[in-house]
Amino acid sequence: MVTEILRNGQVLADAALERLIPPETQRPISIHKAMRHSVFAGGKRLRPVLCYEAGRMIARTLPPGIDDLGAALEMLHTYSLIHDDLPALDNDDLRRGRPTCHKVFGEAIAILAGDALQTQAYEVLARLQCVPDARVRIIEEIARQTGTVNGMIGGQVVDLESERIQPDAATLEYIHRSKTAALITASVTSGGMYAGADAKALAHLRAFGMNIGLAFQIVDDVLDVTQTSEQLGKTAGKDTATEKATYPALFGIEASLDKADELVAQADAALEPFGQAAATMRELAKFLVERKK
Repeated sequence: MVTEILRNGQVLADAALERLIPPETQRPISIHKAMRHSVFAGGKRLRPVLCYEAGRMIARTLPPGIDDLGAALEMLHTYSLIHDDLPALDNDDLRRGRPTCHKVFGEAIAILAGDALQTQAYEVLARLQCVPDARVRIIEEIARQTGTVNGMIGGQVVDLESERIQPDAATLEYIHRSKTAALITASVTSGGMYAGADAKALAHLRAFGMNIGLAFQIVDDVLDVTQTSEQLGKTAGKDTATEKATYPALFGIEASLDKADELVAQADAALEPFGQAAATMRELAKFLVERKK
């Protein structure tokens, strides 16, 4: 079931991305080639899928036009990956099984490609087909969750500052909740907002998103030390080499996986008010801790 959900969501997201991102023939050609190189390098499209399924859970059907919202989320995610791979940050040569953007197009174009995807995402968000109030709240939600205060950029900063030191558990959780879980949470909550979720429903969606987002990053850290580069599609062992703050480094692999299971259980509990309508979201949460890459 999860395989089909992911495949269908990926098709929907890819079609929207193809339609919304300028073609390689559009001037300036170099920047559009770089944007497409990274966006269409593969990937599970997990954030769009979570957005779509949250919207479906609230509306009991897939809301028209929500594919554009998912595509914007994927643009923001890809922009963060392009910048994260740069020599000034993680200095990585491989992403999703292919050379990173700066290795193919150079650092300057890679920086601008990330900037361009972020800009393109907000243009798409400004044109969403939902009611105006929901559109504004979605833009605010995504901007906050990708920003500096408990958001993605803030998490990236503390992640960089924590290299080669031994962080405490609170700092480690801050990094993961901000750097990774925040955008995953925004994917879930924005999908709910698009579908008309009320404040009570959004609170449950937010709890679900934060728990699965942290579980996702913990499993990602475990895979970094247990899988090969070929299996992962990115450079394995990079966290250990740079002495990054990770759950396995602080707690060990088994305790980290136990923590991920605990978080998924909490996410599952957050969905109780939605009853059977939450079946797909529960399956996605389970997938996050059972995935191999």
